[in-house]
Parts: sequence; structure tokens; C-alpha cells
Amino acid sequence: MAGNTEPLSPRAKLAVTAGKAAAAVSRAAGRGSGSVIGGKVALRLDPDLLARLAQHLDVVLVSATNGKTTTTRLIAEALRAAGPVVSNALGANMPAGITSALAGGSDAKFGVIEVDEKYLAGVARDVTPKCIALLNLSRDQLDRAAETRMLAEKWREGLSGSKAVIVANADDPLVVWAASSSQQVVWVAAGQAWKDDAWSCPSCGGVMQRPGDDWFCGQCGFRRPTPTWALTGDHVLDPHGSAWPIHLQLPGRANKANATSSAAVAAVFGVPPQVALERMYQVQAVAGRYDVVSFLGRDLRLLLAKNPAGWLETFSLIDPPPTPVVLSVNARGADGTDTSWLWDVDYTQLAGHPIFVIGDRKLDMAVRLEVAGLDFRVCETLDEAVQSAPPGRIEIIANYTAFQDVRRRVGN
Repeated sequence: MAGNTEPLSPRAKLAVTAGKAAAAVSRAAGRGSGSVIGGKVALRLDPDLLARLAQHLDVVLVSATNGKTTTTRLIAEALRAAGPVVSNALGANMPAGITSALAGGSDAKFGVIEVDEKYLAGVARDVTPKCIALLNLSRDQLDRAAETRMLAEKWREGLSGSKAVIVANADDPLVVWAASSSQQVVWVAAGQAWKDDAWSCPSCGGVMQRPGDDWFCGQCGFRRPTPTWALTGDHVLDPHGSAWPIHLQLPGRANKANATSSAAVAAVFGVPPQVALERMYQVQAVAGRYDVVSFLGRDLRLLLAKNPAGWLETFSLIDPPPTPVVLSVNARGADGTDTSWLWDVDYTQLAGHPIFVIGDRKLDMAVRLEVAGLDFRVCETLDEAVQSAPPGRIEIIANYTAFQDVRRRVGN
């Protein structure tokens, strides 16, 4: 726990040094940041290293299907008002990447850690967090991740008995069910645009009733808890009834929801909402997301959308027609190799936009758009798509590895 500054053992120091060396070799070879391979090497040498690195930190874990990386960044900015922060800001969110991040933060007071949904319970056991933020659960990577209710059950079992303060989204029934096994829960009304994974009750399987913003199970009585924090328009409502303005450079309702959850987390660590929200304004982009870059004489805005819930939120951000839109989808290991989720996305919302399709799975996307009755053009490269697009800023929407491909090509 925080306050225990017991020095690292010789074995742990060796593991950290070896991990950093492996990461440096990976970077020199042009294979990315090296954080994952560095963490794997370090954990092989000292399997308990993650727990050792976290022992002097006040840790907050952030897990969700959507918004993890952005919320982690917002919380980190807020907590810097109270002391130095170490964070896996680039999104390496499995144990190896988390270990690499913590190895670089020996002087930190706070650890703000994004955690992949599958690994949450295990990481929580290792790092004894003071707070855990649970934002949402929706279908994602169907070939790799468990079905959403199974994930919620893993969370529920893994967090049962945890001493951490759980900051949880009261509008997502799966999150509420998962968090309800915990002793201390702070409920946040952060909203839920995508509801297609929460029509049946996670507790009994009954049909969920959804009058207005409320929800409840008509069979077992499982229902939405009363939130103490809420997003209302452009303000965060705190537990005392005070409304604090949200001024973000990041676009969209989803990021206001992320800021609301982040303010609730910051309060657990003693940072008041006004201070937390002011510091969040400094965040302009998160690992390239929302950046506007110049490429081939055009302005391109880079947007990440990797599952149906993410695409739904992203559609609400883009400029109105006739703004050109480039869609790029891959199905590599990090994306999940199953692209059936494309059929869950309502692409008719892109009607009126000139659409250009690129990426490894451009033909899968083309079939989906054809069925949706949309006009589009399939292109071999980003360069071809940009050069074919009519005037105006171009919106690029890409899933995970496709987004990295675009960033490399535009030099971002």
C-alpha cells in the first residue's frame, strides 16, 4: 500500500533493468515502444514484480470496453494536482505493459492504470488499488473476449470483498451488477448510448425495462442505483449538489461522461471537482485520437472506433455531410479476427457523406455498406482515399491496428 517505501529486492531491480534493456532493443529495431516485451521479460525474472512496483503507490485502475485510455489520461491529469503520477498512458493495458509503465515511475505518488477487461481481477489482486473505475461493458473482439455477461461475472467475482472504492456507471446494468458485490461503490450517472448488450437482466435473465433514463428488471427487481455524481449537459453534478462546468478540448458526449467519472475518481483522492476539471482541459488528444493532422495538403481528423458502441459515439462527433469520411478496418490479433460486429453498426448514419474504404478488411466493410444502401469507393491506400476525396476536412475512422497504420502513414 501507499506509504510502504520498502526498497526493491536485488531480483526485482535486475528484472526492471532487464525489462528496460529489452524495451530499448525493441524500440531500436523499430518494433514500437517496447513496453510489452520489456514487461514480459521483467515478469519472467520476477513474477511478483507488479505487486512490488505498486506497493508505494495510491493506485486507481480503469477498466471498460470503451473510453479506458481517455479516462485514464483525464484521471492522471486531475491527480497531478496532488502529486506525481505514473500511468500506462499509451494504452499497453495487460500485465506486461502495466509492469513496464510502473517500472518507470519510482518517484510517483499515484499510479493511474488502464486495465484490459479480462485482466482486471488479477491486476487488482496484485496492486491493491485504492479506487477502481468501471465505465461500461459492450460486445468487443468476439473471438478473444468473453461474452459481456461472462465478463461482468468475472468482474463481480474478482471484486467481491475488495477494499477499493469502486466508481461505477449507474446507467450500465452490466457494470452495476458487477460492482454490486463490492463494499464501497460510488455511482455515477454517465449515460449509456449503446444499449444492445443490456436488454436482459444480468442477475436473473429477465427482460430489462427502460423507461426514460431509468432501468429495472421486471422479474427480480434488480434496478438502477441512485447516483451521487451525474453528467447534466455540460456540467458535473457532485454529491453536494454543486454543478461544475466541463471545459474539454476533446469532443463529444462520451468524453464529458469520461470527465464525470474522472472527477468522481479524483474526489476519492482528495482532489476537488473544480481543480480536477480545470486540469482535464489540458488534454488535447489521447494517443493520437482526435488529432487533426495535415497530409497531402488536406486536414485529417483521426478517430478511433473499435466496436459497435465506439462507432455509435464516433458518428455523433463527425462534421455533417458533405464532409468526406474514410473508414479503415483491420482484423489482426489486437483487433480481434472476427469482423461480424460490423453488422451491429448502423452505418446508415453516414448517408450523405462521401465514403472511402481502406484497410485489410475493406471488402468486409464494402459488403456491409452495400447492404446499408450507401455510396462508397474502395481504395487500396490512405493516399488514394485522401486524393480522391472532395474538398473539406476529412474524417478518418479506424479500428485499433488500422488506426496505428494511419498514424504511421501521416507521421503522427
